[in-house]
Amino acid sequence: MKVVYTDRHAAHDPQTFLVRGKIIRSAEQPERADRLLEGIRRGGHELVEPRDFGPGPRAAVHTPEYLEFLETAWEQWRALPDASDEVLANVRPMTAYAGYPAGIVGRAGFHLADGACPVGKGTWGAAVWAAHSAVQAASLLEGGERSAYALCRPPGHHAYADKAGGFCFLNNTAIAAQWLRRTHARVAILDVDVHHGNGTQDIFWRRSDVLHVSLHADPQHYYPYYVGYAAERGEGDGEGYTLNLPLPLGTGDNAYMEALGLALKRITAFAPEVLVVALGLDAYEGDPLKGLAITTPGFARIGAAIAGLGLPSVLVQEGGYLAPELGDNLASFLAGFEGR
Repeated sequence: MKVVYTDRHAAHDPQTFLVRGKIIRSAEQPERADRLLEGIRRGGHELVEPRDFGPGPRAAVHTPEYLEFLETAWEQWRALPDASDEVLANVRPMTAYAGYPAGIVGRAGFHLADGACPVGKGTWGAAVWAAHSAVQAASLLEGGERSAYALCRPPGHHAYADKAGGFCFLNNTAIAAQWLRRTHARVAILDVDVHHGNGTQDIFWRRSDVLHVSLHADPQHYYPYYVGYAAERGEGDGEGYTLNLPLPLGTGDNAYMEALGLALKRITAFAPEVLVVALGLDAYEGDPLKGLAITTPGFARIGAAIAGLGLPSVLVQEGGYLAPELGDNLASFLAGFEGR
């Protein structure tokens, strides 16, 4: 399997993460990619540098106002008197009919959904190249590869069409899926991150051409809290094309595999031509953002089960934080997926 990677991710080094009222350094650090790359190299995978696909793929998923905000926010913010080093929201819209402010402080509140997505000097560039990486992996499938992995950083599945959240700015998974729709009539997304892919779900909420299936820690007690419940099934043309399988906190390998079996049956029934996997490794039992309890060998089981669908597959890196075993977990998943 070819691996798409660029070191441009390192330009995004967020320092601010609001957790239980305290500001700490973000868990989404550049070192994540270094550890994931270690796991890649142990598997002997060929590295591919992404090319610049232009603004089209991201513009097919995100609104013009949001993209303009991400590109210009840091410079506008730093022009304010006594501004912080990162763009942070201190006010947010309270109604569905909120107006769109002209000033950067108001627009920060409009576009930054929580305290986990500060915009720094290098955030836009890193997010753009993460999206290019996801599209490059998708284009490898169009070139004849059966599978490809995109080591995307920052991650993307919490990003809505017009909002950042949960360490995510551009929705790499959604961008890859939308790109594949150019040549495939039906695309399935399987999200195995410990957190629900709320941004991805919202982007495809009213569509029947893209199935979104997510296994994740129960949002009653875990981020994103307000989205990811089993009753959510889509609306309009998309009704029935969303499947959420929330799991009790601390769920381990065997119970997870049972739920994964249900997810794979739903994907099989949808009969997609291609699969996009939102590959979070933060379901690991030792991940700093503890939610589930998957073991390192458990990731191999997950990878093998997904590969059993027999679908051309794009694997897009989502979460997975600074546990010592992060690279081991990626290597385990890929070995299981490849049948090694």
